[in-house]
Amino acid sequence: MATVSATTVSAAATVPVLPAPAGRIRPDLGGLEDRKLLDIVRSLPRSSERRAAACELLVGRYRNMVSSCVQRYSRSPEPAEDLMQVGYVGLLKAINNFDPAFGGSLAAYARPCITGEIKRHFRDKRWQVHVRRSAQELVLQVREATWQLTQQLGHVPADAELASHLGVSDADIRDARRAELVLQPRSLQEPEGGRAGAATLADQFGEEDPQLDHMLGMQAVATHWGELPRVSRRSCCCASTVA
Repeated sequence: MATVSATTVSAAATVPVLPAPAGRIRPDLGGLEDRKLLDIVRSLPRSSERRAAACELLVGRYRNMVSSCVQRYSRSPEPAEDLMQVGYVGLLKAINNFDPAFGGSLAAYARPCITGEIKRHFRDKRWQVHVRRSAQELVLQVREATWQLTQQLGHVPADAELASHLGVSDADIRDARRAELVLQPRSLQEPEGGRAGAATLADQFGEEDPQLDHMLGMQAVATHWGELPRVSRRSCCCASTVA
């Protein structure tokens, strides 16, 4: 899996961090615990090389947490490398916003930040057509619940098991399944089964029937025939006979 530096991720998160010169700052910070590194992040300006090095170290220590959060979306159409990038953005935001003075640990604070950033990515970036927000969120909940229940039950959960776990109806689960399909729409020119030379999806559609307009016209005449005066009906019959 590709690795990403704090400098690269911070650019996406609009948190500028300068690369730390190797051999000058890292040895000075490598032995510090998380709280000391977080103090450095909070106390120094964002242009500081020392602050950049502290961020770099913290990102490296929590790299596995990002990977763990991304793993839950392994069945999604989004490449794992892209989700890792998004996860690192969430981790950098957590590092920059976490305040040790309020207690707790960076790990407990960072995990929901990383997961939230990934969910936001799916919600705002991946949908090809408009899907209501509640359905988008349920799709992500179903995906995460599927991963959790598979670990607990030892098999892929049925829709009824997912519905019970999430406290929704079976119909809601089916709606989420349909909504998920638009995350990765198929081209009408895509060959069936991915086989070269096979019929495309567009080939399965019927062609326009040239008699359709005539049929609709005759249906309209039949519907309003009784409303026509006798002379008009006679004219129509004559025209039909000539035709």
